Amino acid sequence: MSSETRRWPARSAAAVLAWVLALAGAVSAAGAASAADAAVAAEAPQHSGGVSAVLGGEMPARSGAHLKKGGTSTPVTAGLYEMKVDGGGTVQTYCVDAEAATVNGAKYREVSWSESSLQRNRNAGRIRWILQNSYPQVDDLAALAEKAGTGTLDPGLAAAGTQVAIWRYSGGTDVTADHPAAAKLADYLYKNAEDLAEPKASLSLDTLAVSGRSGGRIGPVTVRTTADSVTLTPTAEAVARNIRIVDKAGKPLTTLGNGGQLYFGVPAGARAGAAGVTATANTQVPVGRVFTGDRVRTQTMILAGSSRSTATAGAVAVWADKGAAPAVSARKNCAKGGVEITVTNRGDAPYAFRIAGAPHTVKPNASETVLVKVAEDQAYRIAVDGPDGSSTTVSGVFDCRTGDSAGRDGLGTKDATAAGLPPSPSGTSGTPGTTAAPGASSGGSGPGSGGPGGPAADRDLASTGGSGSTPTAVGVGAGLVVVGGATVFLLRRRRNAAAGAADE
Repeated sequence: MSSETRRWPARSAAAVLAWVLALAGAVSAAGAASAADAAVAAEAPQHSGGVSAVLGGEMPARSGAHLKKGGTSTPVTAGLYEMKVDGGGTVQTYCVDAEAATVNGAKYREVSWSESSLQRNRNAGRIRWILQNSYPQVDDLAALAEKAGTGTLDPGLAAAGTQVAIWRYSGGTDVTADHPAAAKLADYLYKNAEDLAEPKASLSLDTLAVSGRSGGRIGPVTVRTTADSVTLTPTAEAVARNIRIVDKAGKPLTTLGNGGQLYFGVPAGARAGAAGVTATANTQVPVGRVFTGDRVRTQTMILAGSSRSTATAGAVAVWADKGAAPAVSARKNCAKGGVEITVTNRGDAPYAFRIAGAPHTVKPNASETVLVKVAEDQAYRIAVDGPDGSSTTVSGVFDCRTGDSAGRDGLGTKDATAAGLPPSPSGTSGTPGTTAAPGASSGGSGPGSGGPGGPAADRDLASTGGSGSTPTAVGVGAGLVVVGGATVFLLRRRRNAAAGAADE
């Protein structure tokens, strides 16, 4: 795969929270409790949680291969990548797409298969088998060589053979390792692979945004994790507003295990508002979990090995004492070809809003999910506009397919320095290719080794994919922040600044 180098600004969690507090003392917002009240702040997260990591371009084990397509044979590098985990730890990964570029310095997020190019891939389970039965999970290379009948293997050849076998299943790619030992390993893994189930997430929350009335508990939010324990930390906004993280009985919570549930305890008489919680765990990421680019088009990765790493997740609660109480969240749905935006209203009045300019209304104690179609490899920016002029933006990059059918082009190693998303096109609520689905669904209570690998092993980076666009950084007007591992967007209030100041 080809490689681009981009510089990503580093922000600590404390700096991010300080930024949030500086912007009207509110968490990311998605609506208003009522026209008479100050605008309510509520996050619009897209990610259920997990490990975030940065690709630095390190390939500790690699060797050469050739990709055959259209009568041509192109030299590529096949091997193992290493990424640094935010908060501590490292993960090792292989590539999923033989024809896509990597972006050095790009941030990645752990996601489910359904949110990646492995969605609906009937061979995804076989790829997981390959990962579990080859290098680096099997680090006794002599035993692996004997079992596969390859002859001597070093880490570079073992990684190349493993990568080639994965590419054959992930995209039906015609690719062959250059060295005979790596080629034999690829053939062995490909022929013997068995179908395995998708691995569980390192950490996830089943609900990203909840809403309800003040004077009670709002939730639940269920924790799913491979860790022994998850630490719960209320955001600064929650502490400032005396919002507690509690269990079903109202008792304070600081930790939870797998399957545990949390609620937001909102005092009676609390002004309409929003607050969040961050869940943090230290665990090993299960082999076979997928990593996709966070707001940048880059190669999709699949996990081959992990140290103990920091996983995070975030959820937000919105409350009101009267009127509508909307909470907004979004998820990428690769199978449906778009982004699903869910608006839940636990208030006592209907909530009217627009998504990408199309009008919708969600009744009290109900939710509505709207599918916004997005073209492959499209950078999207979708507006969710409230009745009082408030607006939330859901944005990212839609990357759900392997191969070059989506317009990827070129091979080789490339460098770039910009990062982020391109600006919204003039006069549109979303981006080109983003239109509201005509049949939006709605529902009730929803939501490195050289060795024998030869000269190819010395290539700087794998070169198997096309180049992407070079997006520009998101401006403060869009209000992108990261809280607890969830991408959220700050409300841009367009009216009643005095009321907002009174709510701080």
